[in-house]
Amino acid sequence: METNYVHEDVPGGVPLKMWTRGLPVEEQAKRQLTNAARLPIVHHHIAAMPDVHFGIGATVGSVIPTLRAIIPAAVGVDIGCGMMACKTTLTAEDLPDNLAPLRAAIERAVPHGRQPGSRDPGAWSKAPGAVNTAWAELEPGFTELCRDYPKLAKTNHIQHLGTLGTGNHFIEVCLDEAGFVWFMLHSGSRGVGNAIGTMFIELAKQDALRHQANLPDVDLAYFEEGSRYFGDYVRAVGWAQRFAAINREVMMKRVIEAAKAVIHKNFQSHIEAVNCHHNYVSREHHFGEDVHVTRKGAVSAKTGQLGIIPGSMGARSYIVRGKGNPDSFESCSHGAGRVMSRGEAKRRFTLADHRAATEGVECRKDKDVIDETPAAYKDIEAVMAAQADLVDVVHTLKQVVCVKG
Repeated sequence: METNYVHEDVPGGVPLKMWTRGLPVEEQAKRQLTNAARLPIVHHHIAAMPDVHFGIGATVGSVIPTLRAIIPAAVGVDIGCGMMACKTTLTAEDLPDNLAPLRAAIERAVPHGRQPGSRDPGAWSKAPGAVNTAWAELEPGFTELCRDYPKLAKTNHIQHLGTLGTGNHFIEVCLDEAGFVWFMLHSGSRGVGNAIGTMFIELAKQDALRHQANLPDVDLAYFEEGSRYFGDYVRAVGWAQRFAAINREVMMKRVIEAAKAVIHKNFQSHIEAVNCHHNYVSREHHFGEDVHVTRKGAVSAKTGQLGIIPGSMGARSYIVRGKGNPDSFESCSHGAGRVMSRGEAKRRFTLADHRAATEGVECRKDKDVIDETPAAYKDIEAVMAAQADLVDVVHTLKQVVCVKG
């Protein structure tokens, strides 16, 4: 298979294979990747996706295979964060000329941002059925976790089920290349996943002080198979990943119901549908070994597998089909990837810049979303070109409505 990566040897560690031709890579991100490559538990090499950038704990856009061990900070605290998209039978002509009521209906249906409804279980009092049914599937595993870790019982678990969150989480109405309407959203395991991630990252750091000498970065502390917390972490992270996937399903149901209240035409949804994680760990077989593959800001792209690579607020997004490239551990990027911090974006761009960049999109155009403006991200077209050996494009989507967390 033709490859498109940059190979870099790491003294004292495994190599880096980076799909970053023509794209910037921060020194901080390179340093994080190099530190991870020197861990004794890393298998064969580390893959960096085109959207790679510096992250808290570990590099965003990294794929790290580990032997008989897992690095909790590489998974992060937004466990199971990912994307869901579904194609409908609606076309562009079926959408109203004024999209503001559609955006408003979605914002009412799905608690988002830091509004009270995003934390208040009463936000779902009008239609609690979807949440109650979903929680019934999740509750037994959560009860078991709480027996060993009682603090988790105090998190916003059921309260956050069916809520979007903040930051770069979003809901969009998009049109594909043929003019069909898609609904797409981005979110994860919310407060309970954050609590699980934070707790086990701290436990791993405490373990490292006793058992892991010469760690290049304390954030890379890991649990080895057979250690005190390894099994508990696997169980907890698996539960959080299920929560995240179900959370997206509940929200998608509410988005579709909201759209049906505004668009006065019968339509079907889920003509095509994808629900994929991009912050998670998975047991897989690569280069002759069974390993724990941590994708932090990366999507599984096995041969024939569908995935989602979103652009920024004003850019195109892509439904892709994996090529199963072994060098990337059968992975691809999870988006465009930031080129600057949120603070820098707020300093550099004006409201006029943001409004121009999101022209034609029904979305927020206020100062609180400037850190999410398209220019804060890499060029999605360059990102896609850099990973042409990882995925094929199935659909090209352009948003017409965007709801930000």
